Amino acid sequence: MNPSLAIISALGANMIIFAAAWAWCVRLKNFSPVDAFWAICIGLTSLFFLLIQSPDPKQITATILIGAWSARLGFHLSKRIAKHHPEEDSRYIKLREIWQGRENSAFFWFFQGQALSVFLLALPFYLIAADPDPAFDTLSIIGALVALTGLIGETISDKQMSAFKAEDPSPKSVCTKGLWKYSRHPNYFFESVIWTGFFLFAAGSPWGWTTIYAPAIITYLLLKVTGIPPTEASAVKRKGDAYREYQRTTSPFIPLPPKPSN
Repeated sequence: MNPSLAIISALGANMIIFAAAWAWCVRLKNFSPVDAFWAICIGLTSLFFLLIQSPDPKQITATILIGAWSARLGFHLSKRIAKHHPEEDSRYIKLREIWQGRENSAFFWFFQGQALSVFLLALPFYLIAADPDPAFDTLSIIGALVALTGLIGETISDKQMSAFKAEDPSPKSVCTKGLWKYSRHPNYFFESVIWTGFFLFAAGSPWGWTTIYAPAIITYLLLKVTGIPPTEASAVKRKGDAYREYQRTTSPFIPLPPKPSN
């Protein structure tokens, strides 16, 4: 497929998919499913770029990595959203308050913004697919290993949290087991690691260095926008002093030895 046609097709398809997702969420009266659409569509768009031509071993490796990331996160988010429906994520409740009186139209453009972000975050895989050299180089090998490490770490983090909630379902309990002893958000940390790995993998291809924006965007969102800030605010509201003590003793992002408790 012509490169320009592939890029236009990917962007157009995501705009249509997210418009349909928006219409469905309006009917549901719950905009939370956009998170699952985002994760799944990044994977599908990346796979489209990687598989529209005869794949080589490097492209197959990239396909496995982004496919595993998208399937795992998409399933995890879909399961969580379905469990809490019709309760909406606190982030979107807040946006409803900000956009009161024009919620539906504002969310339409928010969803289109998500479509654009999907396209941009899939571009590293377009550059991997467009690389005429099928051989692995140092950067692509390091990137694959870093991304794999992040995938394993994020999976372990989520499993440890799920196991904790199954053992202690109280909403006031704080998980300090496993990786959660060393970071308040190890899942977010390893998400950042994954995208750093994707960037390094792409950096081994011509113009791949330009996709440095991908891990930068993901890390910024996790640290400042949709990740830690709303999660911490919700946790303090539900768990009170127990979580404040957890904040005092435990690193917010990078896993580090905890400080002594009072």
